[in-house]
Amino acid sequence: MKKAETLLDILLDAEEFVSGEEISRRLSVSRTAVWKQINKLREAGYEFEAVPHKGYRIVSKPDLLDQQELAQRIQSKVMGSRLKILGTTVSTQEEAKALAEEGAPEGTLVIAEEQTGGKGRMGRKWFSPYGKGIWMSLVLRPEQPLHYTPQLTLLTGVAVCRAVRKVTGVMAGLKWPNDLLVDGRKICGILLESAAEDEHVRYCIAGIGISANLDRDDYPEELTGIGTSLKIEAGEPIDRMALIATVMEEFEMLYELYRKDGFQPVASLWEALSVTLGKRVSIQTARGPIEGMADGLDASGALRVRTDAGEQIPVFSGDVELRR
Repeated sequence: MKKAETLLDILLDAEEFVSGEEISRRLSVSRTAVWKQINKLREAGYEFEAVPHKGYRIVSKPDLLDQQELAQRIQSKVMGSRLKILGTTVSTQEEAKALAEEGAPEGTLVIAEEQTGGKGRMGRKWFSPYGKGIWMSLVLRPEQPLHYTPQLTLLTGVAVCRAVRKVTGVMAGLKWPNDLLVDGRKICGILLESAAEDEHVRYCIAGIGISANLDRDDYPEELTGIGTSLKIEAGEPIDRMALIATVMEEFEMLYELYRKDGFQPVASLWEALSVTLGKRVSIQTARGPIEGMADGLDASGALRVRTDAGEQIPVFSGDVELRR
């Protein structure tokens, strides 16, 4: 990355075009190597104008997260009160777990511009390109039995959904148990992982991946038509720091409500934002497929499904497909 950083310094210092020959000379590399470094910077979100016989100049820079500014924007007292912002990392979940094991307090937030090994539920890879999204993990230390932790996945979804609507105006909805959708396309996934001792939680890591400023051509072929971004849906770039700050504020408010009054108020808010309830669903579970109408949440956070035979079945985990 050193060559790319040196190239970036050269282009940022220049007022006009810098020729490939000049860059090649100053970096002591071939013209082909210069082109490769330019492409690396493009992948990092920089845009260039390239003109034959003139060279290259930067026309726009990526909107990168600034730790000091973000810390000032976050108004919540606990959530996000400690920040760690990374450029590129394998996974913010793993970074947050390591900090939690070292004793990091509740509310510690790890954010990365890019994840090379970001993950979703069931070990699926999460697409996390540089400077385009909000890839973050929050350390929680709830004092509760382990079997209550699925409720925190739903709480996190409500916090993110409310923040997205408030900051961007995009009317996202919640798909049980851990996705945010806009018109059937995914804009956010949530992954909650816990460490426990004697069936009580030592800590939880709430992983949140929001596709904020991706363009249509950023998506790999296998995600075309499945994923979307807030920028695509809103028609303009999203202020990522404003959204992060608002997620923290919404989360803190709901977390305090949850501690004080239990899960029911959170469940009611989740149901109001749901795109799952009242729909026919097909769910692949460990016990086999279940199909029926999604009726609501039970006290644990499980999805109640009413089968065609009239049986009410609580589903605790599984892949949900919304039927037309």
